[in-house]
Amino acid sequence: MSSATLDSVTALDIIESLRNGIPPQRFVSTYASGNEDFLANVRKRQLETASRRGRIRFISGSWGAGKTHFLRLLREEAFAAGYLVSTVELSADATPFNKFEQVFFEIVRQITSPEMYREGDLTRAAPFGEVLRRHLFGEADAGAEVVQHDRFQQMREELMRASDLDIDFRRMIVHYWETFLPEGADPAALEERRGQILQWFAGEGTIGLYRREFGVQKVVSRANARSMLQSLSRFAIDAGHQGLVILLDEAEMTHSILRRSSLRQAHNNLLHLINSIEESEGLFLVYAATPDFFIDDRYGVTIYGALSQRIGRPEDRPPRALDRVWNLDALQISPHDFLNAASKIRGIYLTALPEVADGLISDDALHEYVTKLVAQHPAFSPVSKWRVVVSGTVGALVSSAEGEPLRPPDQAYEDVMARLRGQ
Repeated sequence: MSSATLDSVTALDIIESLRNGIPPQRFVSTYASGNEDFLANVRKRQLETASRRGRIRFISGSWGAGKTHFLRLLREEAFAAGYLVSTVELSADATPFNKFEQVFFEIVRQITSPEMYREGDLTRAAPFGEVLRRHLFGEADAGAEVVQHDRFQQMREELMRASDLDIDFRRMIVHYWETFLPEGADPAALEERRGQILQWFAGEGTIGLYRREFGVQKVVSRANARSMLQSLSRFAIDAGHQGLVILLDEAEMTHSILRRSSLRQAHNNLLHLINSIEESEGLFLVYAATPDFFIDDRYGVTIYGALSQRIGRPEDRPPRALDRVWNLDALQISPHDFLNAASKIRGIYLTALPEVADGLISDDALHEYVTKLVAQHPAFSPVSKWRVVVSGTVGALVSSAEGEPLRPPDQAYEDVMARLRGQ
């Protein structure tokens, strides 16, 4: 993914996203700079290792350190290595870690395959259904909507022999595959039934309904959510992927606003997950949080001795791929990295709009302009330098392409900051 060649349409989409101050959903690596070596080591040591034992890693980063940006880069590496990927934002309301079943439901809702990522197919309401469909038909018939009986029977038998997957998990997949047989009902009824089946994986519906309609004995619940996650990661391997990568991005310092009893349950869930992670074949889980999550003596993991020992603390040095905690605050970013990012964005702009090449600001002039912008940015601003670089670069490119004189760097900086603060 990181070496993908952009077409003009995709390049224009990236520029428009950056112009509006919104990071694009795909191809972040085409303009990122500064952590390529670290990411390459993570891919080599974590994603391409011969071992399929489950693993968990943690990211520590202050506000503005680029945790979400790093997770997007890591997602690209995971897709390139052949994994299914699910990115989940943890929050106190929708996906609190003290209710792991809700986290599991969101993992299923956000799951994406490398093929779906490459094709830009990221807006489906139920992407797990597409993962199941593609596995049923295989690469040769990836776009098909009707499966022949012999193919269905072969896939059904293979799945039901996979005794390391929960039996009801397997049954519901088979029921989903049945909706693609030639003698299926009318399209509206089929879509309704598929939606009903996918709701089982997302924790919706009653056990009475699923027993009656599908012959299963349980629904996904707090008691079995972690074992269902193991089934999901093992299914990813059975479906021809390297495994399942889950990227958990803790928003709003969620751990700090949970009630004491809820925080204890969240810590217990995390400890149980760590203790059983090696049994989750094919699973690579990354949990990103602010430093308080690790070191705060009121609500950080440090208040739970067993958990603190298993995780450790962020070290004050550049992260290494085999560390348990990756400290993004210690990544060494140089002025050259900012300029390299600006050059990359300029290259994307030329891919999107090659006809403006003659009027576009030169690479050297862009470097000088970006350097002056960065020089005005205070060290402890809540807005990261990266956002200033990206927004300022796109502004300079747009102005020069339209034949307008560039605004003086001090005025341009004020414009950039006003726009970023307003988001």
